Amino acid sequence: MGLSDGTKRSLVTATLMAPAALWLTIFLVLPFIAMLIFAVGERAPEGGYQAAFTLEHFANLPARAAAFWNTLMLAPAGAFLCLLLAYPVAYYLAVRADPRHRLVLVSLIVVPFWTSLLVRTYAWMYILGARGLPSLLDLVGIEKVRLLNTPGAVLLGIVYGYLPLMIMPIYVSLEKLDRRLIEASADLGARPLSTFFKITLPLSLPGVMTGVALVTILLLGEYLIPQLLGGGKVFFIGNALVDLFLQSRNWPFGSAIAVTLVAVVVVVLAVAMRIAWRVSGARQVDLV
Repeated sequence: MGLSDGTKRSLVTATLMAPAALWLTIFLVLPFIAMLIFAVGERAPEGGYQAAFTLEHFANLPARAAAFWNTLMLAPAGAFLCLLLAYPVAYYLAVRADPRHRLVLVSLIVVPFWTSLLVRTYAWMYILGARGLPSLLDLVGIEKVRLLNTPGAVLLGIVYGYLPLMIMPIYVSLEKLDRRLIEASADLGARPLSTFFKITLPLSLPGVMTGVALVTILLLGEYLIPQLLGGGKVFFIGNALVDLFLQSRNWPFGSAIAVTLVAVVVVVLAVAMRIAWRVSGARQVDLV
């Protein structure tokens, strides 16, 4: 007796999804389960993990309140600044730029990714350091300006490092925009600003929310930029995790913080999808 068409389709679908499901299980689900197990354990006398069951580490999360505060303040602020700068660039590329030059302009946005973020961040350390911009300000009479090791330096590094990741989803969303809708709006007497807020912006919102969610989620676990441009004075959760796992070897407390970070990421992603779904008129919104 042969298989029905529905059963065949289900088997084909399961076969195609099996490699991705196996990959996610091994590299996402199992590590998260391990983190949960570590989070309810105890720190061994010599460091590391010791089997136990306690929620003490979750209750002790306020001990790292500064890292949580800096992350939850500077990460959304950095994503918002990226959005403010990225949208005009993406709009110009998708709507205003000459199609003959568009590929070159898009390539220029991607070019920074050809260089390691570590090298680019070190360059900003020199620019913001005592021999960089502060020395130039001294020449014009503005003395004792400290730019490095400040929240402003971290924000600058965040915007510089993550701006291309914000531009590309918005550009893709705007590039697929039906130009006839804009032309129809103009023919009906709408002003350019009204057309933008009533047509262009709502239709590009999936790209906006994708960029915001992508940048925010990555920033929640950022380590390098706060470490180099913050100089240890602007701690993110990523810096706290490195300290707990590699320095003090308090794996259970570090795992509790990591689990909390994952929960924050899930909430951010769910809220972003909810907002995009509502504002975009229940159209399909892909954030992942």
